[in-house]
Amino acid sequence: MLAAGLAGAEEPLPDNPLVDGPTWNTIKDAIAGDAVLRDAAPLLALVAPYRADDAATVPVTIEQTDPTAGPINAIKLVIDENPAPVAAEIRFGAAMMPLKFETRVRVNQYSNIRVIADTPNGSYMTGRFVKASGGCSAPATKDSAAALTGIGEMRLKLFDLPIPDQTSRREAQIMIRHPNYSGLQRDQVTQLFIGAHFINELEVRQGDDLLFSLEGGISISENPVFRFTYIDNGSPDFTVHAVDTEGNAFDRVLPKRPPA
Repeated sequence: MLAAGLAGAEEPLPDNPLVDGPTWNTIKDAIAGDAVLRDAAPLLALVAPYRADDAATVPVTIEQTDPTAGPINAIKLVIDENPAPVAAEIRFGAAMMPLKFETRVRVNQYSNIRVIADTPNGSYMTGRFVKASGGCSAPATKDSAAALTGIGEMRLKLFDLPIPDQTSRREAQIMIRHPNYSGLQRDQVTQLFIGAHFINELEVRQGDDLLFSLEGGISISENPVFRFTYIDNGSPDFTVHAVDTEGNAFDRVLPKRPPA
């Protein structure tokens, strides 16, 4: 069965701000270059648990807190202490503004999780410190043969989103069946390492309009889940195009409404 829904953003912000540590200073230039990273607190927030229930599926929410500040064109989601710190680079279409986007990630050891947001006014950064360990090497929920059964299957879940005077704004969740192997997990029978095999390209559209495109790494969880709000353009369908590191392409049309 595909993963259930993510935690809602109605929960209060956890008291787990970024902590100082040597790793970020080591990786910063490779990830952000010479960009000046302003404090994102006035613009957006990243919500993640202080102590994760499951290091292999840590929920992360990025939400724009100042909808008047203009568009967030793209983000980098970074987990400092993971073997490959950049979990994803994501670009957003206009219909995703103001931004609210959720997914789940693997956390390999106690780490800062940070988001770097690119806007027309410059780059901003914020994040949270999360206590979790072993997420990148945690065993898959199924054996390697069963995990590949139904690979690429997708499901769409739609939510009521009662926002006064914003009748065109909606909330949706897309779930994709894929083991997203990190390369650090062992086959539970042979005890040999399972080669990295994950979705590294994803594009979601409504009609011809881009909602978001993602370049992913090993840190996005098994059976990826993406929950987001968007402005409905009247198109009857979402179209999803995904490609994994084995070259498999998955194209699906997900109707926004069930057939009559």
